[in-house]
Amino acid sequence: MKKWSFLLLILLCLGFVFMNKALFFQDKVEIQKYNQNFKDHLDKRESSESTQTKTIRKEQIYQGNLLLINSKYPVRQASVKSDIVNLFKHHELVKGYGLLDTNIYLSKGITEKFSEMVNDAVKEGVSHFIINSGYRDFDEQSVLYQEMGADYALPAGYSEHNSGLSLDVGSSVTKMDRAPEGKWLKENAWKYGFILRYPMDKTDVTGIQYEPWHIRYVGFPHSAIMKEKNFALEEYMDFLKEQKSITATIDHQVYKIFYYPISQNTTLAMPANGQYEISGNNMDGVIVTVFPRTSGNSCKPY
Repeated sequence: MKKWSFLLLILLCLGFVFMNKALFFQDKVEIQKYNQNFKDHLDKRESSESTQTKTIRKEQIYQGNLLLINSKYPVRQASVKSDIVNLFKHHELVKGYGLLDTNIYLSKGITEKFSEMVNDAVKEGVSHFIINSGYRDFDEQSVLYQEMGADYALPAGYSEHNSGLSLDVGSSVTKMDRAPEGKWLKENAWKYGFILRYPMDKTDVTGIQYEPWHIRYVGFPHSAIMKEKNFALEEYMDFLKEQKSITATIDHQVYKIFYYPISQNTTLAMPANGQYEISGNNMDGVIVTVFPRTSGNSCKPY
């Protein structure tokens, strides 16, 4: 009897280890306004924790994963991701999906996140992903705009593709609005830091027609908050500016997010030992995200 009980325990443990990643996200995302500024928060932490000062340059408003890019706020040269590569020449990055042609460029870091996401989808039987478009330089965007017109393309500098943060994903089976790949991304992309940038119910906010193929990397936990509150990126940026500081509790992990308006070089206090990330909003400030001590920058089961 003891032998069978032991075997049953092992099977239960193995079942827990190999559970689908989605099961780690059953808890609701809890979001609260944080009523202290970042320095006050750090001052009240345990004395064993130290802080460091960091100079935030005004140029950082235009750098990072949370840049709002639309008809009002264009991409600047400083906004372009610095690790853009030709995916056709980096076979180690192309795992679990195909490429439309040999000229697909994208941020190496974001490609790694995308590959992780697609490989998890493949484990669930969704395996016909293809990248149709990634990063475009300003000249390529200008040609596209001239050839396709304003109804189908954006002027150079006003497309997210000019930043390296976005990609168009297709299915080799059928169109994305009815493909299993499109459905899977809509339900799961947020777990990996991606959002559907132009949802069907947000055309009045984004000014762009529904594009089920266009995904954008913003990073976790921002993607989780946007999913929970059904925010387009425009709405999320307005929300952070209004709240100024929030906490988001996701699967018992607490993330702290702070918005700071920046008009000149500014010095801010940062945790010396903790993990944090700074991103501009491409408008007027920066967003500081403080991660749990056990957390990484991507969404993982803890």
